[in-house]
Amino acid sequence: MPGFASRLSLRTRVGALAALGVGLAVTLTALAAYLTVSSQLRSSVDANLLDRAQQAVSTPFGDPVQLVNQPAEAILAADLRIALLREDGQPFTADERSTPPMGRDELAVARGSEPESVRTLHLDGEPYRVVAVPAGNDLRGLEYALVLAQPTEQTDEVLDRLRLVSFIAGGVGIVLATWAGLSIARAGLRPVRQLTQAAEHVAATGQLEPIEVTGSDEIARLAHAFNAMLAALSEARLRQSRLVADAGHELRTPLTSMRTNLDLLAQSEASGGLAAADRAQLIADTRAQAVELSTLVGDLVELSREDPPAASREQLDLADVVRDALSRVRRRAPGIAFAADLHSWIVQGDATQLGRAATNLLDNAAKFSPPHGTVTVTLRDGVLDVCDEGPGIAEVDRPRVFDRFYRSSEARGLPGSGLGLAIVKAAAERHGGSVEAGRAPSGGARLTMRLPGASSAALD
Repeated sequence: MPGFASRLSLRTRVGALAALGVGLAVTLTALAAYLTVSSQLRSSVDANLLDRAQQAVSTPFGDPVQLVNQPAEAILAADLRIALLREDGQPFTADERSTPPMGRDELAVARGSEPESVRTLHLDGEPYRVVAVPAGNDLRGLEYALVLAQPTEQTDEVLDRLRLVSFIAGGVGIVLATWAGLSIARAGLRPVRQLTQAAEHVAATGQLEPIEVTGSDEIARLAHAFNAMLAALSEARLRQSRLVADAGHELRTPLTSMRTNLDLLAQSEASGGLAAADRAQLIADTRAQAVELSTLVGDLVELSREDPPAASREQLDLADVVRDALSRVRRRAPGIAFAADLHSWIVQGDATQLGRAATNLLDNAAKFSPPHGTVTVTLRDGVLDVCDEGPGIAEVDRPRVFDRFYRSSEARGLPGSGLGLAIVKAAAERHGGSVEAGRAPSGGARLTMRLPGASSAALD
């Protein structure tokens, strides 16, 4: 059954659910109405019969012998069967053909053990509502009960008509509910249908066009979320295209230089060869360009990952990571002094990524520092500050210095691809941190990386 239901359309299921709900409501309402009306009708009949019986025994014909000989019309009950039942079980009636059905309960009333009796009995297959009330005694002191019986045919007909009307009304209600459910489902699911068509259009054409949204219900929220997803996909595609275009531009320079050097070597070999010093210089330039190309490709691979790579996460001291980076950068920049004030800060992360980020910050500071300048490095409470004594970063460039391939006007004449600080930003964000650029007290650049401690990172 669940498998069958899952094969039905959502519109059909909504309509069926509406029909089922209305059907149950109509059924319960009809059942409650039928039981209520049936109870009221029977109570009315019983009260009317008891009232007639009480009036009959209180008439001037209260003597049991006279009472039983009165015609039914005399007590305003032409449709009744009337009889007296003596305490010894002997019935008395004016006409044996109109004798009501009687039994143990009526005899109990005649004997005085019950104040009255009301029940349904059958006579010749026809149902009767039978009541019995005490009717006094005769001259010998024998007690009697007056028994009245009325056919329930009229009551049964009313109840039969009520059942028929309930059945018809229920059927009409279910049909209308089904129609209304299907109509509401069709109107309510129109935005879902639009979402489906939009998703199919995106899959078929690759065009990330948002859909029109109206209203503020759950479906509208779903449409807004879908449009937000399309916007995110469009932005990711734009970033990917920009990365490919920028990468192609950056790769063209070292590749062109390498090809030129290799062509010179080939031509020199064909014409007798270069001098040993020139040949060594060309080979050194080609090797340097190959190293630059390898670094650039590695940086591109690192930045092309939208999600963090599956790296080993461990608790480590950021101060130790920065010290290792300082030792490497000092060897590459012997003319620059580094003043470090590092305080222990335990983080949960990948030592390789954080080490590369710290190295890039220090390399950037060394590159822009004047000869014999000083780079100040401080680490306190998870805040790593790297300050140099260079020209600083213009205020207009600060929001973009961490973008991929962005190079300020001061940096365009220096070596590098413009990816170092972008890698710093990516590493910081992958570890739940942030980066920012500012001005150092000396007037140079101040680059700051903030990382949460191990406990905070674990909570994130």
